[in-house]
Amino acid sequence: MNDLELNLIQRVNVGDSLTRSARRYPGKVALIDRDRRVTYADLNEKVNRVSHALMDRGLVKGDVVALIASNSIDFLVTYYACAKAGYVCVPINLGWRAEEVRYVLEHSKTRCLVVEGSIAPKFARGFMDLPQLKLIFILGDVDPSLSREHSFFEELADFPNTSEPEVLIEDRAPLSYLYTSGTTSAPKGVVSSHLAVYLESLGTALDNGSSHTDIASALMPMFHTAQLNGLCSPTVALGGTLVVLQGFDASTLLDLIESERMTTVFCLPFMVRELLDAYEKSPKDISSLRLIMYAMAPMPDALLRRAIDTFKCDFTLAFGQTEMNPVTTVFRPEHQLSHSGAVGTPQVNVEIAIVGDTGEILRANESGEICYRSPQSMTEYLRDNVATEEAFSGGWFHSGDVGHFDKDGLLWFEDRFKDVIKTGGENVSSIEVEKAIYASNPDVAEVCVVGLSHPRWTEAITAFVVPKTDAEIDPEVLLDEVKSRLDGFKCPKKVVITESLPHTSTGKIQKHLVRQSNLELYQR
Repeated sequence: MNDLELNLIQRVNVGDSLTRSARRYPGKVALIDRDRRVTYADLNEKVNRVSHALMDRGLVKGDVVALIASNSIDFLVTYYACAKAGYVCVPINLGWRAEEVRYVLEHSKTRCLVVEGSIAPKFARGFMDLPQLKLIFILGDVDPSLSREHSFFEELADFPNTSEPEVLIEDRAPLSYLYTSGTTSAPKGVVSSHLAVYLESLGTALDNGSSHTDIASALMPMFHTAQLNGLCSPTVALGGTLVVLQGFDASTLLDLIESERMTTVFCLPFMVRELLDAYEKSPKDISSLRLIMYAMAPMPDALLRRAIDTFKCDFTLAFGQTEMNPVTTVFRPEHQLSHSGAVGTPQVNVEIAIVGDTGEILRANESGEICYRSPQSMTEYLRDNVATEEAFSGGWFHSGDVGHFDKDGLLWFEDRFKDVIKTGGENVSSIEVEKAIYASNPDVAEVCVVGLSHPRWTEAITAFVVPKTDAEIDPEVLLDEVKSRLDGFKCPKKVVITESLPHTSTGKIQKHLVRQSNLELYQR
């Protein structure tokens, strides 16, 4: 027996989870995308064709394949094809600008790009002249302005070889590089291994009581780990069905819950509110629902009670971060009303500690940094040894979040050490926004950008601006200029002109005080 044969027997590979589901449930519908229905056997066959086709085009194990696409069957086909062939998949955030896409493609050393034809022109400046990019495949029709040589994804999907790819892939080999905003403007590449994602998928499925009978929504962006690994990969591993949507519309989702007998919905708190409003206007048969998973932050108590009374199903909150692939705690149904505001208890594969300033483990009700130990953790930050060592110091993964455990063992999130704002499912560097504001108006003396609680966005990016002496700044004019410099989701929801900002004795702006004194800004 050679090394490849042993690896094929024993390995942990996310692609193998699809293979096994296809063997168990070949004729079962795996994916529903509008009028398309794909069985597990057909999905697995198409994934294998694409894997072999990419090998035939010269890609080798460890090569990087970037993916620029909205939610679709072919998004998941590409992801699983990369897994089976040992390629590293780099899903691209569709909210980025072309310059950011170029940075990620260069930093990740991407050799192959799969891009949706309808959105390719938006990002063309990011990849058209990259010398390292050897292959480009277009999903769907292509815009005539895309002059660079390319092929079509369907050519890959028509490749004749449907056998299981046999590639020696180590358990800790990278499955994906997921880029996330850090405390600087350059995104960091989170290296996620097969083992980490495989275990996270099974652990999350176990904690949510999921099974092969589940029919789940896939409406959040698949380029985010929350949708991709928090719901899609667990559902595929179990042999459930995913209903693929290209975005959120409350009425459409209610119709699909009724027509497809959906059991599981994964969404954000503001979406739950809109679902409630739509249901009250036009009730549907939602009796199939067993679970609504929500993410990012706890729901207000009044909204949660209204939702539980209306939908009559279980609710859970999934809390975590990209570096943990991503779920670290589950706020379980039995705690929803008794511990409102908590983020839950540790996921089955995760150990959590609250660590003090000198590295000591703190007791219940003592606040410190939330730290993790888990096989689900990232391997490293790509080509950033300093950030990796800092994140893994002291034998724990340091989340950059502040929190505490209560006497019942539930985790409560309090604040962030890192200057990162989580808004509408996106991570945004507050420092990047501050730099754009300074660049937008020379009369800005000081600026402090923070995230404040918001009923729709979870956190709303908010800029507090101090003008220079005798200068006047129109907040709307300033905001318009900032919008010309940043992606839309990074722009402040509000600019507040103020006379001063709180400082430490060394002159650093005290962002926590700015947040605390404006907690009700969007509830007023």
